[in-house]
Amino acid sequence: MNYPISIFILDVSNSSSADMGEKLTNYLDELVNWINVWTKEIGHCKVKHRAGDEIIFVGNGYSTAYILAFFISRIWRFKDHTPYFGLSFGDIATELQEVDIEKWIHPLIKQARYANDLLKQEQVRTPFKFELDQFYENHTFPYNQFRSEFEVLFNSLLRLQMTMISEQTPIQEKVCTYYLILQQQKAIGKLLGKTAPTISSHYKKGKAEEILTVFGQIITILNSFQEKSYLNNQGKTASESLMDSIRKQLKENIDIVITK
Repeated sequence: MNYPISIFILDVSNSSSADMGEKLTNYLDELVNWINVWTKEIGHCKVKHRAGDEIIFVGNGYSTAYILAFFISRIWRFKDHTPYFGLSFGDIATELQEVDIEKWIHPLIKQARYANDLLKQEQVRTPFKFELDQFYENHTFPYNQFRSEFEVLFNSLLRLQMTMISEQTPIQEKVCTYYLILQQQKAIGKLLGKTAPTISSHYKKGKAEEILTVFGQIITILNSFQEKSYLNNQGKTASESLMDSIRKQLKENIDIVITK
């Protein structure tokens, strides 16, 4: 029997700065705790802070790792030390609860590590990169024969998304992040002390709708792969539950998690 999973390996830019080591270490520990809270109700997940500035995450479902990575990137505290994520997804023959991610050797881990290493070499680094077919060979399901093509499409969408994000002003970035969490412009206006027309203007000029549409489309595609492979809609259901959980926890702790 096969089990659908996804993986990210998070690394931090400029993490060797002398004055940031302890701050980043504490923050990554804090993020691991948040991830455990967010994923508590959606099935088995494993997350570990290791090697100083790295987090590895493995969770059930093709879209889980990307959802978490995107939310983390939007609420990240240190703007001069941004995170980047090597991503992979696929199928394993062992139930996840039986896996020790400290010792686990699997092609999907190699895929995520390879993606992370490629990002590390980029001068203009995107926050996310999928690697899908460099080491992973599985032709059980029809879409697997096109993994290389899907990899190109995913990464092209992510680079387009990054371009739009990089062009946001600080207030446009905040409005986009708060909309991801709160889902209402009125609630954002109340939180930031601004009028509805002002929030709407920042939302449109900052291309928040386009940025979040790319996020949603990638999730939809990943869930579609999983549903076609396993002939159920558990991917969509799990991803919706995960996003509900993240939003609920962030709303309840918004002043702690996000600096206004």
